[in-house]
Amino acid sequence: MTEQFQLTEDQLAIQEMARRFTADNITPNAAKWDEEHSFPRDVVTAAGELGFGSIYISEEMGGIGLGRLESALIFEALSYGCPATAAFISVHNMASWVIDKFGDDQLKQRYLPGLVTMEKLGSYCLTEPSSGSDAAALRTVAKLEGDNYVVNGTKQFTTGGGVNDYYTVMVRTGQDGPKGVSCLVIEKGWEGVSFGAPERKLGWNASPTAQVIFDNVRVPVENRVGEEGDGFKFAMAGLDGGRLNIGACSLGGAQRCLDEAIQYVKDRSQFGKAIADFQNTQFTLADMATDLEAARALLYLAAAKVTAGAPDKTRFAAMAKKLASDSGSEIVDKALQMFGGYGYLMDYPIERFWRDLRVHRILEGTNEVMRMIVGRDLLR
Repeated sequence: MTEQFQLTEDQLAIQEMARRFTADNITPNAAKWDEEHSFPRDVVTAAGELGFGSIYISEEMGGIGLGRLESALIFEALSYGCPATAAFISVHNMASWVIDKFGDDQLKQRYLPGLVTMEKLGSYCLTEPSSGSDAAALRTVAKLEGDNYVVNGTKQFTTGGGVNDYYTVMVRTGQDGPKGVSCLVIEKGWEGVSFGAPERKLGWNASPTAQVIFDNVRVPVENRVGEEGDGFKFAMAGLDGGRLNIGACSLGGAQRCLDEAIQYVKDRSQFGKAIADFQNTQFTLADMATDLEAARALLYLAAAKVTAGAPDKTRFAAMAKKLASDSGSEIVDKALQMFGGYGYLMDYPIERFWRDLRVHRILEGTNEVMRMIVGRDLLR
């Protein structure tokens, strides 16, 4: 932003490009992907051609090197068509960014060329069956044997599990707690890597999710990202950006449902007049729009702080994710109520957004954990 609350010309151009891509490639097809539980690999590839697979990857490594605000603008636009597809691309960016930011040159050279173009897809593996919010309690173990780590364990709720090519995996190489966590890059085709059945989910049906299982997987030492014991630090740094992206996806989905509701209440008549003419309808729309703009303003501010490396960036990312995902779900729910029984039907997009946005209050750290982060930071 060059002036307070004003996007630059470059940022507006990026936003418009993402909106056009969404209107042409995502919005017309998203309902079908959801109904058929199909993953739109061709659309993801097309997004990669625009640089959306390497939004904040360094230009030196072939990325487009943008900041977190520009990233938020892109994911907000993509999620206007399909939050599940937008979030899938967000996870790919997060997995790639960890390699670009913290990996050594040989690791970057081996993996980033394919990830940048999205010819290869990346997953981020932190959560486990027994460790969700308590991520530092992870149990996937990597024991050093000569020039390899031998990895055993299971990762849960992995976006792209079984589909993606590369997995940025947090493993335990040392003591209990965060200081014993390291980060490895593991390939799909390696011996001992397998996947659970696709998860049967409430929403996000266009985005594949499955367990990733490691059974005596031998991982070369050169596939370690950074030093031993630094993995949890990398994971938390990645989550600052991931939370902004998920918040932006909530904004985009909420904006779509607000727009749909405005049009619907103009067209729908009851008791002899358009339901838009009822004061209750106008008050509800006013609340929806106000909550959306408040969440958007906080998220854009948090994005600027994360890009700048501000001391309070993690607190602001947590606040923004919490407000955007809470508000997004509430706005979509109010839109569904305005549609009445029609909002409950798959013939209209509202119910899909209602299902897709619900998980945003859980992933990238539950909103209860966001409150913990904010509260602890305030009391330091």
